Amino acid sequence: MAVKPFLGFSGTKAQLTPMPADFFRELLASIDSLAELKVTLAALWLLNQQQEKMRYLLREDFLQPGSGAPLAETPQAAEQILDEGLPLAVARGTLLAAPLTEPAGEVLYFLNTPRGRGALRALQTGAWQPDLGQHETAGVVVERPNIFKRYEDEFGPLTPLVADTLRDMEQLYPQGWIEEGMRIAVQANKRSLRYVEAILRSWQEKGRDEKDRRDPEKDRRRFIEGEYSDFIEH
Repeated sequence: MAVKPFLGFSGTKAQLTPMPADFFRELLASIDSLAELKVTLAALWLLNQQQEKMRYLLREDFLQPGSGAPLAETPQAAEQILDEGLPLAVARGTLLAAPLTEPAGEVLYFLNTPRGRGALRALQTGAWQPDLGQHETAGVVVERPNIFKRYEDEFGPLTPLVADTLRDMEQLYPQGWIEEGMRIAVQANKRSLRYVEAILRSWQEKGRDEKDRRDPEKDRRRFIEGEYSDFIEH
């Protein structure tokens, strides 16, 4: 059987996808179905593209043309892989399935992470209801927010833990604040999210000081020597 040549990874930082370490420590060795492996990897990639607070997949997301994570080279083969692999991923517990009563027959799939389990609980308790009309389909590949690119370019590798921390920061602070805090951290040569978070907490509690923000050295001293110094390694 002829193998289709692979030209190599692009090396573009913006195209990196965080992978949970547990996938390599536990899942990889236990998955013996190629279909399940493909579905699992596709789910990790597709969910990482979303920016919704409650992230989930529909069956159609795996089959959406132009999704960027095709299961096979033809639609028919992709359907077969999904039919085999999706139930296996759910049975293993990698994905959590939540059938909906309305519309009947629709199923939401969450990744079995703290965030995914929380979304499932919110759905089951009625604290959250999905708006399927606003769901980010797999065919819409959303460009990663600037703070993720900036972290990779100026701070270091984007690990799953770092990605979750940045997403949590997005929920608490305006993106402009986060980008400005990261800029200050880089100029002060303190490339740490703890440093950035200390800046953001100070702005949230005391307001942003335009004069101080224009002077990176003052900002550096303010956060290293001030009340947030205990949170900063220097």
